[in-house]
Amino acid sequence: MTELTGARGFLRDNGLWTCFTLLFLATLAGQSVAGLAEQNHQQIADGLIPVSWAQYVTSSDFATDVAENWQSEYLQFFLYIVVTVWLVQRGSPESKKVGDAGLESARAQRIGRFAGPDSPRPARSSGGLLRLYANSLGLVMGVIFGASWLAQSIAGRAAYNDQLLRQLEDPVSWWGYVGSADFWNRTLQNWQSEFLAVASMVALSIYLRQRGSPESKPMGTAHGATGIEG
Repeated sequence: MTELTGARGFLRDNGLWTCFTLLFLATLAGQSVAGLAEQNHQQIADGLIPVSWAQYVTSSDFATDVAENWQSEYLQFFLYIVVTVWLVQRGSPESKKVGDAGLESARAQRIGRFAGPDSPRPARSSGGLLRLYANSLGLVMGVIFGASWLAQSIAGRAAYNDQLLRQLEDPVSWWGYVGSADFWNRTLQNWQSEFLAVASMVALSIYLRQRGSPESKPMGTAHGATGIEG
């Protein structure tokens, strides 16, 4: 295979990340435009002056909509990363093989004295650094989820209080908002969709195939085969 360098080599080696990053930016921009149109429609209906794009994307309304989606996505990843350490699903490529549940041996994980010369430095270490690295992916996903959830609650409270003031009602505290029906309605409708998506992927990948995808088993693999990717 011809070795590619420069931009072409980067895009080949990082195509998946590049694709989804561009899709993220495009949909975020699209959300800001559609959200601005909806916001200004409501502004006019309420007899208020329309806002600019810059005002909208720095508003609590936009921040709430973005943060509540981010926190649900990172909750999904955080839970899936942690839960799949201990739970398995027979027949799913999304699961470890039945009987392999748990943290696995140092040899299987290539850590400590079993690490190779190309292993990351933390994997060749011991003690606290190794323990931190052993949980680093789940920890970072959990931290991003927590930060997004906090951002949603803060921005959501501001947007909620703005609505209350328009209705000549008293604003609520942060604690009052995170205990409100508005907050949990927004939160749970996002969470349930993430959990449904994961459950569907785990179950459907047992019986259905996508040729060439690492998220699918090879086409000729038995339905009961577990932890095998294409």
